[in-house]
Amino acid sequence: MEQRFVKESRTYKTSRIFPTDVNNHNTLFGGKLMAYIDDIASISASKHCRRSVVTASTDSVDFLSPIRPTDSVCLESFVTWTGKSSMEVFVKVITEDLKSGERTIAATSFLTFVAMDENKRPIQVPKVIPETEEERRLNQTATRRAEMRKARREESKEFSDHLITRFPWE
Repeated sequence: MEQRFVKESRTYKTSRIFPTDVNNHNTLFGGKLMAYIDDIASISASKHCRRSVVTASTDSVDFLSPIRPTDSVCLESFVTWTGKSSMEVFVKVITEDLKSGERTIAATSFLTFVAMDENKRPIQVPKVIPETEEERRLNQTATRRAEMRKARREESKEFSDHLITRFPWE
């Protein structure tokens, strides 16, 4: 089976925060950051498998500190673990105050992507090889997250059987 190093999927994106990007608290809209996260994570997943990918889940987005207009925001993403056709991608969001240079971890996120073949069917992905301490730690704890993801997905499917599909005005 083909293998790839984590570093081969590592991707970075840096953006400035503009007035149109902030909410009424003068901090970056959470939804804007989530769009950045999904975008960069999909690039890492594609780089790892060199295939088209689809987002299977956003497992978590933990907002740890506010992102202000005086900050730049840098996202770093990489594949931490692979299943048969799925890949877990970790995204770290670092802010930097552009005047003081102070950096802070503002958010972390785990997403899952599935590699697709030309017929839009899941296809096997290369295994991932962690090298750094950070990469190994994320890889070692990934199995537990995968189990939680599977249980949550099954619970969501079961729950969805009890939801109605009509709107109140219909």
